[in-house]
Amino acid sequence: MKVAAALVALVLLTGAEDPVLVPDVSQHEIVVRQGFTGAELLLFGAILSPEGKAAAQDYDIVVVLEGPTRPVVLRQKQKVAGVWINTSSTTFQSAPSYYAMASTRPIRDIVDDQTAAIYELGLPFLQLSPTGAIDPASQQRFSEGLVGLMGRQGLYHQDEHGVSVTSRVLYRARVALPSSVGTGSYTAETFAIAHGRVVASAISRVEVRKAGFERAIADFANHDSFLYGLFVVAASVLMGLLAGRIFARR
Repeated sequence: MKVAAALVALVLLTGAEDPVLVPDVSQHEIVVRQGFTGAELLLFGAILSPEGKAAAQDYDIVVVLEGPTRPVVLRQKQKVAGVWINTSSTTFQSAPSYYAMASTRPIRDIVDDQTAAIYELGLPFLQLSPTGAIDPASQQRFSEGLVGLMGRQGLYHQDEHGVSVTSRVLYRARVALPSSVGTGSYTAETFAIAHGRVVASAISRVEVRKAGFERAIADFANHDSFLYGLFVVAASVLMGLLAGRIFARR
């Protein structure tokens, strides 16, 4: 009896009965060229038992596609004496440049808030890491402002009924990337959840890169920022002079 109890405890501790996720994405590389209008990714995969068979129970599946993080400065504007001015601001040290989440059902029905915050499952649980001293109320206001702004640009979104599971084995979700999506390495992470606990996770990666004229301009701006600035100013002046001559002849 003691041996059987010890084996049961060992299984529980090692998670030997936890499922195995085999994830994939429809495109591992997205090339941004002139006229790029966005893309749609299919995140899919299999939920298997440790023996490689169909899972023995139903699992909730959550997929998160996240772009590279970057510092973001968010400013709040208020109307003072009839003029809109910046009155306060905060800096988020590690805001994702893109974030999309899809799940089999609402996150609050799958896990508690603490677990959702640990794994950043959903827009309300993003850990945006504001810098400096800021009171909780202001932090909440600025965080909601950033999420709302990125959402209107199509860069943050979530679909709490966006994952379908077939026969306890195959899962799939579609995620849209807007034309303004940034370049870099994206992480597509899949979570299997049972009884409020994340029991398995797996990662796939997607590279978004520019090509052609857009890449040449981006490389020029990144590697020779001073010359790029002079070029932009010179081009603006030249365009202004040409426009002036054209309209002067009319």
